[in-house]
Amino acid sequence: MVLDAYPPEPPVAQSPAAEWDMTLGLISATIQIDQSIGGGRRKVGTGFLIEAPRPDGSPRVVLVTADHVFSVMPNAQARAGWRVAEADGNWRYAPQEFPIRAEDGTPLWTKHPDQDVAVIEIEAPEAFARAAIPVGWLGDSQTFDQWRMGPGDELFALGYPHGLSANRAGFPILRSGRIASWPLTPVQHFATFLLDFNVSQGNSGGPVFWVPAATRRPDVPVPDHPFIAGILIKEVQGDGEGIELGVVAHAQYVRETLALMDAQRTTYEEPQS
Repeated sequence: MVLDAYPPEPPVAQSPAAEWDMTLGLISATIQIDQSIGGGRRKVGTGFLIEAPRPDGSPRVVLVTADHVFSVMPNAQARAGWRVAEADGNWRYAPQEFPIRAEDGTPLWTKHPDQDVAVIEIEAPEAFARAAIPVGWLGDSQTFDQWRMGPGDELFALGYPHGLSANRAGFPILRSGRIASWPLTPVQHFATFLLDFNVSQGNSGGPVFWVPAATRRPDVPVPDHPFIAGILIKEVQGDGEGIELGVVAHAQYVRETLALMDAQRTTYEEPQS
């Protein structure tokens, strides 16, 4: 698909204050996605919430993940791993089902036509709706060039490797790795990049992001705010074994998928002649 054919990018939401902690923010906005497939087995992935207003400006929470997380789930309902804060400071894991397919089996999510990226509008509990990351914090096609991101720069990632969480409350596990490939741009020619960290099933769909705590190469500009660099889509395999490399799709493709969702919604809502 020709990039010029995409609708305009989603509007940029107002960014949080500079002191806002992107790491804690993304931990709050990241959830486990799973579906039971019988026999005590389940399909597991990771997703994160974005506050992406509709074209008319009305608020909307969107769940971002890898397309294959949904496509390998055979049933119509998946579970979102919500977490509930209790009065005594404890947290309770409280997953709830949400629809990913219509009654006729039609997928309800929107997928990017070329990349393993998916988005779906979701009704999130109030605390999670507040925690959703503003769409303006997604990197775009110019972000890596603007801040001279390159091999050796550190990024952070959140996920649920093998369906494990950081604790019984269901919080995601934070890991870090260094960019392990070059070139990184132009994005339309280098849609993905490698990250040097140990990837497992269940990590797919998780956010990969930069914050000031990350180590950078010397003599390069420091970004003036944190940003989501991309979405983890798979691990690199060698002779059928993982080799501790993750494949990350640039966040620009999340932006394009959001725009595609809006374009499809507009088409569906057009009155019939």
